[in-house]
Amino acid sequence: MSARPSEWDKYLLGSVLFTSLLIGGGTASGLYTDTLVEIVAIVSAAIAVSRTSTPTAIPGSVLWLLFLAVALIVLQIVPLPASLFAGLRPGVLLGAPWLVDETRFISVGVGRTIECLLYVAASAAFFLGVMRLRADQVYGLLPFFFMGVICNGLAGAIQYSLSDNIAIEGLLPFTINAGLFANRNHFSALLFVSIPFVVYYGLFRGHLLSGAIGLIALLLLLLAAGSRAGVLIGLAVTVVSIIFLSARSRISGFSVFVLFVGLSVYVMGAWTTIDAREIDPAFGRAEFARTTMDGIKENWVTGVGFGNFQKVYQIYEKEGMIFRAYVNHAHNEYLEMALEGGVLAAVLMALYLILLLFAFSRIRRDSFQKAAFLSVAFLLVHSLVDYPLRTAALAMTFAYMNAIIFHRGITERMSQKPELVEVDHNGDKLFVPVGASR
Repeated sequence: MSARPSEWDKYLLGSVLFTSLLIGGGTASGLYTDTLVEIVAIVSAAIAVSRTSTPTAIPGSVLWLLFLAVALIVLQIVPLPASLFAGLRPGVLLGAPWLVDETRFISVGVGRTIECLLYVAASAAFFLGVMRLRADQVYGLLPFFFMGVICNGLAGAIQYSLSDNIAIEGLLPFTINAGLFANRNHFSALLFVSIPFVVYYGLFRGHLLSGAIGLIALLLLLLAAGSRAGVLIGLAVTVVSIIFLSARSRISGFSVFVLFVGLSVYVMGAWTTIDAREIDPAFGRAEFARTTMDGIKENWVTGVGFGNFQKVYQIYEKEGMIFRAYVNHAHNEYLEMALEGGVLAAVLMALYLILLLFAFSRIRRDSFQKAAFLSVAFLLVHSLVDYPLRTAALAMTFAYMNAIIFHRGITERMSQKPELVEVDHNGDKLFVPVGASR
């Protein structure tokens, strides 16, 4: 039996999300897997949008933010008069002229900025494609996300159970070190991002046992991965999810007590994992942040071009901090974007956070949207100490979560849903709308 034509939009975008979770875990530039995900995302979103018969309206503020973000990247690869750069950046970052001496690019590496433009355009296209779906279709993408998480979890479990050498080479164009990711911290990010939805699945979809098993599996995988930030955020997101979402569920107080006892045991394991690792106080994320701030102070007006952090960081790096291992990212997404995009990028980040807070004030009645908000919030917290959104897998996940939050169809459906009250009808408990005849 064939599916209704309108349902193929869901399957198309769901396949993009699932594919990105399978092959989009690399962090290096120029990966053919990322390019494949980007092309498929743009084409699939275009098809889905063009086929939607009754599209859901997209908030104008969100559209404007997306437009400004893309326009900022495009501006960086447009030749501008060289006089505009006078005194705005060091001479070493002016770059070579384009065709004639009087023009310069904002980006010090146009090729890398073009890669970032395609990356952002693909994520934005996927976001818009999901936003145009019906509310039930948006929820229908969740199984595709779960399948991607399960595949990564199984890969991680196999790796951690076989031997100490868990790196896998040759399967993808990057070395797999955790799950299907090149970076164990990003693998941990995928795990804790899925926790609110597992809690939601157990509390509100009638699958408490399977949800509890899934939650335990995620927490054990986080411990096995050994990411300090992942372990701490995983613990925090679990506690917050249970408290935040259980208020509107049918879960009993005893079940909450059992879950917190389990979390207490997890805390002890988490502390052991963190305490066993040596933290270098001289060369680490604090030093990365200080050096990045030095670059921001001299390039805050225009930025240096998205994708050019590594090239610019080396200019400001202290001689005593130069080792064989080089710094490829600031391990703070906000500082890195401020360096690459300048003050305009900082303003756009602030505007996004404001829109996110306004959206949260409208979604307090829908637990599905609340779960998405928790996932996005903790992913943004993780971005303070890492760069998870630089992987296609998490970028597409981030786009999907934001589409859930800003989707007007879900919000309108909840606002139109009548309030139910419990009544006794011949010994049976029934739920009827307020004001209905009893």
